[in-house]
Amino acid sequence: MTDQPTPPPSQQPGYGAAPSYGSGPAAGGTPSAPVKAPPGTDFPGKTLGIVGLILAILIPLVGLILSIVARVQSKKAGYKNTLATAGIIVGAVLIALYIILWIVIAIAAASAIGGAVEMCQQLGPGTWEINGVTYTCS
Repeated sequence: MTDQPTPPPSQQPGYGAAPSYGSGPAAGGTPSAPVKAPPGTDFPGKTLGIVGLILAILIPLVGLILSIVARVQSKKAGYKNTLATAGIIVGAVLIALYIILWIVIAIAAASAIGGAVEMCQQLGPGTWEINGVTYTCS
């Protein structure tokens, strides 16, 4: 075993400069692109986008809301979520179709009620059967 003299403090090896943290605009660098997840891994909003699309078909209002939330989450993380976008489109279209359907049903019901009231005004009180349709007027 050989004894080597310890070098004086001025000759001891240094640790180098402190590392620079971040490269964004605050650190004086250029903004960095969002970090992409490796293939096969989930990104924010992916699962919610799938659920939103399925629910957009079954329960359009709930599916539309979930798809919007999923798309916002994915967009904030820098990912494109086509399933969430599809859920938004399907949910919006089905909601519009349901609204149109309810309007048509309401108009048909109002017409049927109006027709029955008009018939009772013509026939008067009592129970009447005309062309296989029974009218009960009071």
